[in-house]
Amino acid sequence: MDKPSLARKLYDHFEEVFSVVCIGTMVVCLFLQVGMRWTTGAGIPWSEELSRFAFLWAVFSAAPVLAKHGGHVRITAQFLLMPPKYRLGFRFFADILWIASNFLIAWWCWEVVRSGLEYPELSPTLNIVRGYVELIIPISFLLMNWRIAEGYIIRWRQGTLLDLVLEQSEKVEA
Repeated sequence: MDKPSLARKLYDHFEEVFSVVCIGTMVVCLFLQVGMRWTTGAGIPWSEELSRFAFLWAVFSAAPVLAKHGGHVRITAQFLLMPPKYRLGFRFFADILWIASNFLIAWWCWEVVRSGLEYPELSPTLNIVRGYVELIIPISFLLMNWRIAEGYIIRWRQGTLLDLVLEQSEKVEA
């Protein structure tokens, strides 16, 4: 098997790397804030604001990671008595609804961001247009859609679509 290229690794793990960078930025900012308050009694205003922005970006960039790995909460017990093909059909239908909802949310969020870019509001200490900070929200919903669809495409090509709905014990028996 060929070793994946750097571009492939970056594509496969973009959201994870980005989330780690955002969390690292947040931790460094908070560490600076606590250290400055402890030593001087006064904080650093920009570090507090940057840590909030980094937290927002970390949370919303991690949502596609969960979609990629199937980590979002699903209630599937009601389907366990059905044959696997029916379960797969219901899962596919649920994911289509999820994707449609994500598109709707992304659209609404984009409208808010667009108006925030049209009439910019600057953050108090960093003077960053808040629309740019909030742009991660519609992007994350679109990335979730891509990762959900990509999961189906990969499993379809590999012939492992039924693995989405098979329980661990059923996989061993199959």
